[in-house]
Order: sequence, then structure tokens, then C-alpha cells
Amino acid sequence: QVQVVESGGGLVQAGGSLRLSCAASGLSFGISAMAWYRQAPGKQRDFVAVVDDGGSTDYADHVKGRFTITRDNAKNTVYLQLDSLKPEDTAVYYCKMVVNYVAVWGQGTLVTVSS
Repeated sequence: QVQVVESGGGLVQAGGSLRLSCAASGLSFGISAMAWYRQAPGKQRDFVAVVDDGGSTDYADHVKGRFTITRDNAKNTVYLQLDSLKPEDTAVYYCKMVVNYVAVWGQGTLVTVSS
């Protein structure tokens, strides 16, 4: 059974940086897309960034130029570098991995940005 676990969240001041990690285990197939979403309190879960198995990336407009997604296929891991953080970036960040056309979600990691 595939499991996905995020780490790296925490409390940071506005303008600061964090690096989130997400590792998959229990794989029988390769991972096509790896993506990050976030859910702020009282809001729906929104797309943040994605990297496909060819290395192509895409970002939500509100994080372009500040966040960077990368993947390490050898480690079945995806990273999200968060720079120039703003209080409105406060949310639970979720990782999604697409394995054999099935989306597998992690449990989330909380990022809190203080003003």
C-alpha cells in the first residue's frame, strides 16, 4: 500500500523561508505527477504546484516566483521551497502523488506565517 508523508512545516516570520518534503513508500509503480496543495482555515483546498515525470512544472499564480517545486525520483520524494512567505500563505500543505493513475494524498503539514 502506497503511503505519502509530508514534513517540514512550522512557524516562520513573514519574509522567511521553509522547505517542505514529501516521501512516498510502498510503491509498485512509478510516480507520474507530484503536486502540492494547501488549505487555509475555513477555505477549500487549492492547487499550489506540480511537477510531472518529465520535470515540467506549473504553479498557481499567487506563488509564482516565490515557491519552487522539485522532485528526486531516486528517493520518491518531492520538495517545495517556500520563500518570501506571507501571512496569507498560512495553511495546511498537502502532497499528492499520482501512482498508476491513482492519486494518493498525505496527511498534511502545517505552515504558519506570522506578521
